[in-house]
Amino acid sequence: MKSILIFLSSLAMFIAAGSASFPNEPDDENPRKRAHLTVRGVAETKPAAHPKDDTFDPLEHAVATFGKMTNYEATVPPQCYTKTAGTANPCYTCHTGYRAPNEMSDWELQEEYAFSDFAMTNRWFNLFKDRGDFLSNTTDEEILSYVREDNYTPLKKALADRDDYQGYRPDLDLAQGFDEDGFANDGSHWRALRYKPFLGTFWPTNGSTDDVFIRLPEKFRTLNGKPSRAAEKANFAILEAVIAAGPKAGRGAKFRFTVEPIDETAIAVDLNKDGELTAEVTDIVGFPKTYVADAADEKTRQYVYPKYIEFLHSVRYLDPEKPDMIATRMKELRYSRKIRYLDSWAMSYVYEREYNEKEEGTLPQFYGSPMVGISNDFGWMLQGFIEDAKGRLRLQTQEEHQFCMGCHSAVGATVDQTFTLARKVPGRDGWRYQDPVGMSDVPQQGNPKPEIALYFERVGGGDEFRANQEVLERFFEDGKPRETDIARAAPGGDKDITWLIAPSRERALNLNRAYLEIVKEQSFKHGRDALLGPIDNVHQRIENGNTDLSETGKVFKDGMLWLDWSAAKKK
Repeated sequence: MKSILIFLSSLAMFIAAGSASFPNEPDDENPRKRAHLTVRGVAETKPAAHPKDDTFDPLEHAVATFGKMTNYEATVPPQCYTKTAGTANPCYTCHTGYRAPNEMSDWELQEEYAFSDFAMTNRWFNLFKDRGDFLSNTTDEEILSYVREDNYTPLKKALADRDDYQGYRPDLDLAQGFDEDGFANDGSHWRALRYKPFLGTFWPTNGSTDDVFIRLPEKFRTLNGKPSRAAEKANFAILEAVIAAGPKAGRGAKFRFTVEPIDETAIAVDLNKDGELTAEVTDIVGFPKTYVADAADEKTRQYVYPKYIEFLHSVRYLDPEKPDMIATRMKELRYSRKIRYLDSWAMSYVYEREYNEKEEGTLPQFYGSPMVGISNDFGWMLQGFIEDAKGRLRLQTQEEHQFCMGCHSAVGATVDQTFTLARKVPGRDGWRYQDPVGMSDVPQQGNPKPEIALYFERVGGGDEFRANQEVLERFFEDGKPRETDIARAAPGGDKDITWLIAPSRERALNLNRAYLEIVKEQSFKHGRDALLGPIDNVHQRIENGNTDLSETGKVFKDGMLWLDWSAAKKK
C-alpha cells in the first residue's frame, strides 16, 4: 500500500499545472520555468506494494521514485563533456553528416558546444570520484565469483507471474542456448547477432561487454499462417539488407548484398534475380521492395525498421578468463520495441522539431513511465533494468531510463535510432552469439583506414576521456599512435580486434570492482562508467562556444555505423 501511495503522490506532483517546483529542486534550478515536462505520459498500471514476505520486488524502487528527477538532461551522456583541447575529437563517432532518412546532421556539435542552460553543469559526479581506496575491497576470487553469478534468471522468475505489471517480461532462456542459425532454443524466436562493438564506451577495455538479440514481428515468421523457419530467415536476410548494407551496396537495381543461405523455393521469391528459384542463395540483388511470406504486404524502406521489431540488449561485467570476456552477471538488461511507424513526412517533421528544440535549449520529452516503458517521437519504446545494491536486477527509474534514451533519439550516426544491426558481421557468421574473437578491424565504409585505428588517431587515446592508461601505454608513444602495433589487428594482420580493445586481467578485475562500488552506492544518476580514478579531460561546467576543433582541422563529417567487411577478405 505504501508503494501505491508514493506512486500516486509522485504522479500528482509530476502532472500538476502551474509553476510549482519539482521535488527537492530549488527554484533557481527548476527547469519548468524554461521547458516542458520531461515525460508526456503516465503509468498505465499500479504495481502492488512490496510483498509482505520481503521477497525481491524488481519494480519497487522505480515506483517509489516515479516523478523524482535530479538531472533533467540525463539524455546528455558524460562523454559529451569531454575536453577536446582542440586536438582530441571523439564526437565524430555520434555527431556526423546528413544521411537520409536520418536528418539529424549534427556534425556542427563537433565545432561548438551547444548545451541547454541546465546541461551546462556536468552532473555526472562519478567522473570526478577517486575510487582508489575501493579497488582493494575485494579479492580477485571474490570479484570473479560475483561476476559469474546469474542475476538474469531471478529477474525472469520475479516478473513471470506479476498480474500488476504490463512492461517487458524477460522471455529469453539463456541457459538453453542457441541453435546453429543463432535462434534461441527455447522457441522464443529471439535471434543472437554478432557485431563489431561500437567505438569507445562499449569496448571491454573501458569496462563493459554486451550482447544483442533481435526478434521479428509474428507475421514475418509465418507462411500461410503457419510458423516457417524458411520465411523467418528470408525476412531476417531482407531486414539485414535494408539496415546493414550501407551505401557501398548500391541503390535500386544495382543493389547487391551478401546474406546467409536462403531457400527461394520455400518462399517462392527470386531474391538474387537470376530467373530461377534455388534452394540456397547468398545474395540479394536489387533492393527488395517488400518482405516475403505472410509479411509480403509490408513494404521495405532503406535504413528503417518495420513496426513491432524488438531488441534485447544486456550489458555485462568482464570475465578475463573467457575469450569473449562476457561475464554471466548483467549490469543492465535493455529492451526496445518499435511501437509506431513513421512515414517519410512524419519522420522529417520529427527531425525538424528535434533540431528546433535543441536550438531553443528545450529539455527532452518522452511518453510513458518505467512501468510500461518510455517512448520517443521516432516510435521506439525502451525499458531497462539495472542492479540494485545487492546485485539483483531492478526496473530502472525514470531518470535512469532517460539516460538510455539519450543515444536512441536524435543522434546523427544512428540507423533508425539504433546502433547494432548496422554493424553486424554479414551473412551466416553474423547470426550467432556475440564474439569479437576472430574479427578484424575493418574500416567504416568510404574510409580506407581501419575503424579502431582511426579512432585512436582522432581521439588521441582509447576512450572518450583519454583516461585509459593501459591503451595509452600499449599503443601510443609521445601522444601519437604506434601504427605498426595497431595495424596487427587490421585485415591481413596476425591479431583480431581483441588485441586492441580487451583489457589485461588486472585492469578487467579493477574495472569490475570500480563499477561494483557504483552499484553498492546506487549512484547511477551520477554516472555509470567504470573508472579507476578521477577524470581530468572533462568539463565540470560548460560555456557554450567554440571547441577549437575547427581551427585545428579536427572536424570530421564521415562518421558512420556501416562497415566495409569486404576488407576482411584480404586476410
